[in-house]
Amino acid sequence: MNIIELTRDQLLAWLKERDIAAYRTDQILKWIYLRQADSFDQMTDISKNVRGLLAEHFEIGRLAVERTETSRDGSRKYLFKLEDGKRIESVLIPERDHFTLCVSSQVGCAQGCLFCLTATGGFERNLTRAEIIGQVRDIKNDLENPEQLRNIVFMGMGEPLANYNHLVSALDTITDNDYGLRFATRRITVSTAGLVPRFDALGRDTKINLAISLNATDNDTRSRLMPINRKFPIEDLLDACRDYPLPAGRRITFEYILLKDVNDTVADAKRLAKLLRLIRCKVNLIPFNPHGGCAFERPSEHVIQAFFKILFDKNYTVIIRRSKGADISAACGQLRARSLGQGG
Repeated sequence: MNIIELTRDQLLAWLKERDIAAYRTDQILKWIYLRQADSFDQMTDISKNVRGLLAEHFEIGRLAVERTETSRDGSRKYLFKLEDGKRIESVLIPERDHFTLCVSSQVGCAQGCLFCLTATGGFERNLTRAEIIGQVRDIKNDLENPEQLRNIVFMGMGEPLANYNHLVSALDTITDNDYGLRFATRRITVSTAGLVPRFDALGRDTKINLAISLNATDNDTRSRLMPINRKFPIEDLLDACRDYPLPAGRRITFEYILLKDVNDTVADAKRLAKLLRLIRCKVNLIPFNPHGGCAFERPSEHVIQAFFKILFDKNYTVIIRRSKGADISAACGQLRARSLGQGG
């Protein structure tokens, strides 16, 4: 069994059953997460007998890297092959003085958003706790300067809130400052298509940032683009955002993919400005990143700038997010789709 599947409490209980001192728990976890150990033999401050017992029952697992692609702009995409042969992607994105890592939470996705390549392959399964943590741990270990990896965004394959228990369990370890990977909660963002019933629990169980994939300003358009809107329409989604227990100084991020002649009009921009009133928020405008098999197109630069200006003039913090890695299967799910012979 991959020991990374165990939470701290589970490892503590396992050691206790074998009359091993409780303080060994954090020693073992520090070797795994802080020192990036690959073998129990490396744990030199733990007795040989305990190391042998651990090795009999566990391994310290790594994800199998099937392929990597590096862009001219420094973006790096990893295709991981999981133990059951399924594949997921993670993308390392260079910023001015650090990296952001985009991680996956599921194999495929059940949400069926029309603009998303991942959705075309359907949903296969949730990732385990270890498979989520492994993306962060392994890619951090792959960097020349691991401390440059500072931000994590759950915006890769899958709907994070549909894999809630494994997500929160992984976040506990990723953010733990004593034995975990020591990421600040303010530097972690979970993006959701709008799984409203999970909002209360997420706000209670974590202190991470929340991002909403909105992408339309009326229910007809959003329901067509994102089937989840038929169950949780815009009004319910925004009510849940207003009630979300934001930590002091934080804002909800609304992601809005701009699709030519679909949701990019002046009227859309004005409606968006009106909809988001009374919500502490910022807006990321994301011009559509075309991929094979999808009929949507990217708006012209003039249209993008006009949309931006309307929000900016209404005093919103608004950023145009330019796609990186355009030369390396940039769309989320594209490298995986190619590996499965699905084109893209």
